[in-house]
Amino acid sequence: MKQIDWKSLGFKYLETNCHIRYEWRDGAWDGGELVDSPYINLSIAASCLHYGQAAFEGLKAFRCKDGAVRLFRPEANAARMGSTARRTCMPEVPQELFLEACERVIRANADFVPPYGTGGSLYVRPLLIGSGAQIGVAPANAYTFIVMVVPVGAYYKGGLEPVRALISKDYDRAAPLGVGHVKVAGNYAASLYAHEEAKRAGFPVELYLDARTHTYIEEFATSNFIAISAKGHYVTPDSHSVLPSVTNNTLQVIARDLGIEVEVRPVAFDELPEFTEIGACGTAVVVTPVWQIVRGEQVITVGSESEAGPVLQRLYNQVQGIQYGEIPDKHGWCRLVEGV
Repeated sequence: MKQIDWKSLGFKYLETNCHIRYEWRDGAWDGGELVDSPYINLSIAASCLHYGQAAFEGLKAFRCKDGAVRLFRPEANAARMGSTARRTCMPEVPQELFLEACERVIRANADFVPPYGTGGSLYVRPLLIGSGAQIGVAPANAYTFIVMVVPVGAYYKGGLEPVRALISKDYDRAAPLGVGHVKVAGNYAASLYAHEEAKRAGFPVELYLDARTHTYIEEFATSNFIAISAKGHYVTPDSHSVLPSVTNNTLQVIARDLGIEVEVRPVAFDELPEFTEIGACGTAVVVTPVWQIVRGEQVITVGSESEAGPVLQRLYNQVQGIQYGEIPDKHGWCRLVEGV
């Protein structure tokens, strides 16, 4: 293993000892194996390549204050992958197998878990693909489930950094009755062009409106939309096209713990100027504060350009405290990885 500068880790791919791989044939998953090579042999007719049978998840394992390694809410990710598998006609990965796979690959790559105090974590990426050869438009007859891990650093080196967001009139993230509510690879392919266009214009993130009327907020390209209202309520959109975010759910529970009222409801674009704080939430960063949103000639400024708002900062601190074992985990979200 190469010496790792834990303080300089970013959020990018880094080769580790191995990944774990399971195969589905004839209606059942095999026992899985740890594979050293970071490559797979795949039929040129695999359904994941032609018909998009590909789903993934993202979660993290943390070296905690007491020295133990814990996965954060893996059961929720297992359930969401099951929902995606059903929607895309792939076999579900049973929760027990999902958890076993995550723990086995973490143990095999224990040296890559960033030490407590560095701000880093081990990013865990489960992947489910149709690997069987299929030329006609139909589900594959064979599937592969992989879990890979990558050490990643603190996304923000100097605290939460507010960003600007762009709303484009030219692109939609998902159709009203499409697959926006599940984590299929194709959703991200559909957003790449708009994302690159936004970055060229100086916007780190783009925000999507509903595809039917373009009057309601849906979500950011890779993150849920959350906001704090003038009443101090936690507000997030209710839409079939929005991916159910484990992080968003976590923040809602914590908000209620702190006595903050939570509103899950349709959020009109016209409401944006009324919010005191806006954020994008997801596994990689927990919360990204958004201080300005631009739609054509309209510029909406919310909060400060230099720092996160007090409510989002407090919620972020609570999540990080639980993940690193600094705050009691009263909801039982952190799963101990034995033998690490």
